[in-house]
Amino acid sequence: MDVVLRSLRGVHWWITSVMGDHDYARYVDHLQRRHPDAPVPSEREYWRRRHAEADANPGARCC
Repeated sequence: MDVVLRSLRGVHWWITSVMGDHDYARYVDHLQRRHPDAPVPSEREYWRRRHAEADANPGARCC
């Protein structure tokens, strides 16, 4: 049972990582370590900027 639970947690982690669920937390961590004086945007503002950047500079992507 423990193996199944660990496997499910691993799958959950992988899916949320691929979908970008951890990106904001990593970005905040980066800002706090590398740019401690920079203002930290709200999560909503982070995603708004990220999507605006992707729309302004489309690269090779599937959709």
